This record gives sequence, C-alpha cells and structure tokens, in this order.
Amino acid sequence: MSAHRKHLTRRRLLAASSLGVAGTAAAVGTGMLSPASAATFGYSDDGSHYVIDTGASLVLKVSKSNGDISSLVYKGKEYEGFEGKHSHVETGLGASTVTVKQSESTILVKVAHGAITQWIAARSGQNNVYLWTDKADSSFTATRFIVRLRPGIFPTSDPDAWTSSDTVIEASDVFSRPDGTTRSKHYSGKRVIDYDHIGYTNGSAALWLVRSNHEKASGGPFYRSLLRHTNSTSAALYEILHYNQSQTEPERYGLQGPYVLSFTDGGAPSSSLFHANLDTSWVDGLGITGWVGRSGRGRVAGVGLKGMDAGHAYTVGFTNSAAQYWARAASGTGAFSCPGMLPGTYTLTVHKGELAVHTASVTVSAGGTTTLNSITVGNDPSTANTIWRLGDWDGTPGEFKNADLMTYAHPSDSRAAKWTGNVVMGGGGEAASFPCYIWSGINDGVLVYFRLTAAQAAAAHTLRIGVTNAYINGRPRVTVNDWVSAIPSPPSQPSTRSLTTGSYRGNNHTFTYNVPASAWKTDTSQYNVLKLNIVSGSTGTAYLSAGTSFDCMDLLA
Repeated sequence: MSAHRKHLTRRRLLAASSLGVAGTAAAVGTGMLSPASAATFGYSDDGSHYVIDTGASLVLKVSKSNGDISSLVYKGKEYEGFEGKHSHVETGLGASTVTVKQSESTILVKVAHGAITQWIAARSGQNNVYLWTDKADSSFTATRFIVRLRPGIFPTSDPDAWTSSDTVIEASDVFSRPDGTTRSKHYSGKRVIDYDHIGYTNGSAALWLVRSNHEKASGGPFYRSLLRHTNSTSAALYEILHYNQSQTEPERYGLQGPYVLSFTDGGAPSSSLFHANLDTSWVDGLGITGWVGRSGRGRVAGVGLKGMDAGHAYTVGFTNSAAQYWARAASGTGAFSCPGMLPGTYTLTVHKGELAVHTASVTVSAGGTTTLNSITVGNDPSTANTIWRLGDWDGTPGEFKNADLMTYAHPSDSRAAKWTGNVVMGGGGEAASFPCYIWSGINDGVLVYFRLTAAQAAAAHTLRIGVTNAYINGRPRVTVNDWVSAIPSPPSQPSTRSLTTGSYRGNNHTFTYNVPASAWKTDTSQYNVLKLNIVSGSTGTAYLSAGTSFDCMDLLA
C-alpha cells in the first residue's frame, strides 16, 4: 500500500471512530492503529475497555460494560483502584450502555444507566479527565463521583486519613488514634465556597479533583461534605453533588459539571481548570444532553451593600429549585458579580458570615446582565440594643470554645478543651469560655452569670438564642433564677448526624424568650443566673444525645 493510501485509510478510520458506536464496533475505528501511533492522541478497544491516550502523559481505561474508569496510568504508573473497586459515579452503576466518539481534539465517553448519564472526556495533549453527571430523579439516593486510588502513593497525615491501628468510636466512619486525636473521611474542614480543588501530592506527582460550579448541587456555599479519604488499604477523592448528611435543601436534578481530574508533577492544578476560569467553548458542540453554554447563561451584578459590618465577610447567594450560585461581596463596597447563571427567577440572599440578613427576588435572562442598585441590609440582629451579648450574630459558632476544631475532629478529640464550664458576663473572654455545642448527655446545664442595674431589673426583657444546627431536635430550655421557660418547638433541621461529623451548618434559627421582670434579682449586687438545658423528644447518649450548636445569645435592653 502506498504512503498516500495509508494516510487516507488512517483518516477514514479516525472519521469512523468519531461517529460514536458501542461495543466492538468502536474497535473498527482504532483497533488497527500502528504501534508507531499508539502513543498519540486517540482511543482503542481492548475488548472490555475503551483505552484513551491523551497524547500527553495520561492513559485511561473506561469499562465498556459499566462505565467505570478502571485505569489511570500517569507517566507509566498506575494510580487507579483499590480492593477490586474502581472510579465511578455513585458506588458504581452496574450494567450500562457505554459509547465513545472522537470529535477533533476531544474523546467523549457516554455512560447511560437508568436515571443517570455519566460523561467522560479527554482532550489532546492534556493530563486531565473532564466529567459530567446528569441525574434525572431520586432513584439514586446520592449524587457523587468517587475516584478510587491505590494506597501508599500519597501521604496519609490529614484529618480525613486513618490507619488500621485506629479505633472506631462512632458508626463505622469515625476513628480515634492512640493519642486521642480523631480522624474521619468527614473531616475535610472545608466549606464549598472555600475550595476549588482537593487532592494529594507527594512532591513529585499530584492528583487533583477540581470541583464544578455546583449549580445542581445542594446545601449552598457553606455546605461541608466529605472530599477525600485515605487509610491503609484505600484512598479516594469525591465530587459530592448531593449528600443527605446534614443537608438543608431538597435535591436538584440535571447536568452537573464539568469537574476535572487533573494530574501534575507535584504542584497545584492549573487555575485555568477552576470553574470561574474554565474555557468551555469546546464543550458546546459535543452533544452532551442538558449542556448550556455561556451564550445561554446570564449574570447578576450588584452595585454594593449598605449597612455592612466591617468585621465580617458577606456572600450573596442565589437559589431556586433548579440551580444555586453565590458570589463574594467586595469588602468596603459590597459590590458583587455572579456570572454563568441559568435563566430563571432566583431568591437572592445576603449572608453576613453565614447568617441571612436580607432576601429579595431577581430574574436572570440568557445573554443578559441584571444590574441591581445598592442593597440595604436591614435584618441584622446585631443592630439591636442589648444589655449583654455572648458571641456575634454571624451564623456560625466561630467565637465559642472548640468551634474551629469541630470542622475536622470529633468532639471527644484529645485536643478539645473541656466541654463543661460556666461564663460570667463582664469578666472578659466570655465567648471563648462558652462551649460551641451543648448536648444533653455531655455538658447540659451550662450557666451564664450576669448583673442588672435597678432600672433593668424593673422591666421585662427578651432573651435571644441563635443556633445553627441541632441533632435529634435538641433545643434550649432556659431557667433564669427561679423562672423556667416553656419548651420551645423544634425548628426544621437536618435529621442526620452533624455535630460529630464536622458540620455545624444547618438552618439558622433564633429562639426568643420573654423573661418577665419578676424573674430578675432585685439586689443589683447579686448575679442573675441563666441556665441552659437541652431538651428533645428523642433519646441518645454522650455525643449522640440531643444537642445544638450556638451562633449568638443576647439579652435585649
């Protein structure tokens, strides 16, 4: 055969492969490639897998039977798989219809199984794998992609790593080490708004999972979920799109992505892969069901926020049943911009820290920018005149004892300060002495001491207690000296574990107690004593007893 005819045959074979066919038919497109071209960009069919060579340093295999990514070879080294398990959406889809096509510099695999369609793409010359998940209904209980990695390649010293010598202390996923420190896959310590990527590096090689924009995820910008885990027999990275644990929102459906699996020589992934910077114009012609390119999206731009507290960061969120977005407000001015939004009408929420202090409605149109005039923040409880305040109204327990540790450790951790201890208002350091969580079975009955002037003691006052979350309907009942409040009704909160799995995030709620003047001490030299008890209609023990996490507490003037 002449060189010209060989060239034409090669072009015809590549063209046939780009049509996208299932099973052994795809092998016709690439199975006859010569050894000289095996290291170039393209795919082949080994009978059970589509073998995709990126033309860079990455070769991956996708199972033709179930769509698992069953091999990730970077620079000749295998990184994928443990304990006979591979990388896939959910915990594996099982028998699926798997097809492949090549469109110029992109190879795209489609995995269809019931309500879920998973898309996997590789681009010429890149050490990246682009992923999308399209979920149509609730027939699967969670939405996540798990990248399963061989153990021993990367260090295992982080809070979400544990070893076989560690002891299980809760359920099957929280562990204690001999020194009393705790580990769990839940202890990432990160809110969604605070990270673009998660992964591992050993200095000479790194593997990162760069998150998507989470527009079809749930839980909002402050949601925490498992991101990775490492132990003596396994390692994994997660893209969590819907997870029931400590969840505050209904599930959203539709296409989510791309999220990107990226190999590097030890450094961070390129910032061009972050969702805010990612050029997705190459996706527009691939035929991914549900894909909406930039021309089909709009933007909201805000001139600024009035009435901000300079001591706090502000975030502007947008939600409806189909999508969620958020943007950080600029310090000082409060200006914000949120691009890449699907058309629709959204609830706009301004958050001071994590506390909602303003809501409105805004409509987004494809290809347009909705410009908003200055928004006045008018629902900040911190502006109220108080006799005393413990903590700050910001939607988090961050000022209180042990709060920082609780996003990446169990409450029983040896690094935690004692959960007991009372507070004397006016003594200094009150917030740092007050526990961020109170459980009925651990530290129930915390006391707060405070004095009133004669004029203050002659009047009734409102006590406010803000909470961020609760476990098994735990809520505070208060006693002031000899006066005992009624038991408040439980607000809507997540029904799963939360306080022990790294999350205080729930539905912020404020309890109000109208304390009569007769409750106060008439001798102004004496302390009034406020006692906090956690009540619930459900039972549990120790750190799984009824409990709640605190945002702020104050007595109004």
